[in-house]
Amino acid sequence: MKNTYYHQLLENNKNWVKNKIDKDPTYFEELSKGQKPPVLWIGCADSRVPANQITGTLPGEIFVHRNIANMVVHTDMNMLSVLDYAVNHLKVKHIIVCGHYGCGGVEAAMQNKSLGLINKWIRNIKEVYKENITELNKLDSDKKRFDRLVELNVKAQVYDLAKTSIVQQSWKNETGLEIHGWVYGLNDGIIKDLKVSMDSTAHLDDIFTLDLEKK
Repeated sequence: MKNTYYHQLLENNKNWVKNKIDKDPTYFEELSKGQKPPVLWIGCADSRVPANQITGTLPGEIFVHRNIANMVVHTDMNMLSVLDYAVNHLKVKHIIVCGHYGCGGVEAAMQNKSLGLINKWIRNIKEVYKENITELNKLDSDKKRFDRLVELNVKAQVYDLAKTSIVQQSWKNETGLEIHGWVYGLNDGIIKDLKVSMDSTAHLDDIFTLDLEKK
């Protein structure tokens, strides 16, 4: 059988394991005992934005959920299940929504092209576009509008996180949970902090603040 890229991945794995064991013979034994990551990362599925590599962290330090355009959709049971597990079982202290400039999902949302099933997903980003159309139309180039919509989309997802009962219950219980919004630059590798961190419902409209009992 040909030595395909598929088989190369398996060889890479063997080499990676050997390298880890050479440095620390107990590495996998310790790693297998459990995880206690302080961070939940909600990022884009784009292959160029791997959470651990761009933050210089090791396996076990970041719990990761990825989807197209780093969305927090209130009907997405996959995302909500990850969120619930991270907050209520792993007891993470930070949730980071990380988008990236040049995001294909955001770019698609700025167009009228039909993309099949993806239409339903990016419609959420189109709503962000519509809500911020006045600001976006003041920018003098498509590139600036694209970059700004990436940022606005991340901010919208942070607010949508804050609207979930999972996050609000954690705040009610005073666990110290914080949520943040970042954008990663593919062209320079730098993460931009959008300064949209939240640790309470203070920045939400009253209609989104749920009446929860402290547990």
